[in-house]
Amino acid sequence: MAKLSMSNTRKRKHYRDSCTIQGTGEIVKAGDWVLMKSPEPDNRPYIARVEKFGTDIKGNFMVTVRWYYWPEEASGGRKQFHGAKELFLSDHYDFQSTNTIEGKCIVHSIKEYTKLEVVGAADYYTRFEYQASAKEFTKTYVSVYCKCEMPYNPDDIMIQCDECRDRFHPRCVKITNAQEKWSSNYVCDECSP
Repeated sequence: MAKLSMSNTRKRKHYRDSCTIQGTGEIVKAGDWVLMKSPEPDNRPYIARVEKFGTDIKGNFMVTVRWYYWPEEASGGRKQFHGAKELFLSDHYDFQSTNTIEGKCIVHSIKEYTKLEVVGAADYYTRFEYQASAKEFTKTYVSVYCKCEMPYNPDDIMIQCDECRDRFHPRCVKITNAQEKWSSNYVCDECSP
């Protein structure tokens, strides 16, 4: 009588370290940022960072992701200083089908983002971490600029004082866009003689 070894009777979990996105052929690995399908077709995609790959109990190939939240999804909502492509890294992890991955993107730090010569459709940035379960931010301090004392928004035009190097919104220092366009030098009221 032949005996079955335990290794033959157990289902083995198969792990891969990457997946190929259906339709685009892009390879996604752990650490990559991805666009995930929204259940509502007219909504923008969700954005997540791939943590690892695995299989569920039925053997389906799955991905563990760490979600980014849009400002509207966090407590307090969108503020004036939040840029159009700003995201919050959350403590919300999820196990999703790899079929929900639509494409790859890049989530930069705000410092990296502001240095980009061209911001592409797949470029986003983050500067805050959000605890979704507690509905609060882990990093609450951010530098403020201008007379209005608002955090920097990369979507807003700012001018820099040639003397003190502080930055200002043209509207806050009563400079029209036309004046700013033609003026290469600016000295703020504090530095003016």
